[in-house]
Amino acid sequence: MHRLLAFYRSTIGKKMIMAITGIILLGFLIAHVVANLLIFQPGGAKLNAYSAFLKSTGEALWVARAVLLVSVILHIIAAVQLTLLDRAARPVSYARKQPQAATIASRTMRLGGVLILVFIVYHLLHFTFGTVHPSFVEGDVYQNVLNGFRDPLVVAFYVAALAMLGLHLFHGIWAGFRSLGVRPPGASPLQRPIALVLSLFIWLGFTIIPIAVYLGWVK
Repeated sequence: MHRLLAFYRSTIGKKMIMAITGIILLGFLIAHVVANLLIFQPGGAKLNAYSAFLKSTGEALWVARAVLLVSVILHIIAAVQLTLLDRAARPVSYARKQPQAATIASRTMRLGGVLILVFIVYHLLHFTFGTVHPSFVEGDVYQNVLNGFRDPLVVAFYVAALAMLGLHLFHGIWAGFRSLGVRPPGASPLQRPIALVLSLFIWLGFTIIPIAVYLGWVK
């Protein structure tokens, strides 16, 4: 128990937690985007049927939700703790920063994480609870999506937030692989094909939906 606690308190332990919880959340995002693409099936019967199937699983659905919630909380806690450790190790900032091999994705991870958290809260209020939805109908996911993306400001917010999610995933997937030892550090950190493909798939799959609905491609 003492060793486990010591490992958790270490930088490596926190990175491992971020990697493992990140993989769980990545799996959810892949499944979620694939399901959401059912919006392009005419009439919405398949999307609504999928939603009804999830609700019919009962306790299994709540277990999945609990795992996702715990993963999000642990991911955030580990990220905050790593940030504090990094600042404590370097209390005085560099006079001049030269990113070198760093990408926009890696440099926006912390800010992006905060914005993504805000987006998640809004998204739940928008499509899960219907609190901020203009005409929410319980069980009619298809119609909720059509009505939810009529406002150009809402669409713009989703597009911006999903772009940040894509950047976050691009760096996070790569960093997670390295933390788990799947791929050791190399001389060319910009070569991240798996992270690029997965992040592009999730970003594009989610982003095309609000745009397509707003432009009238989905009716």
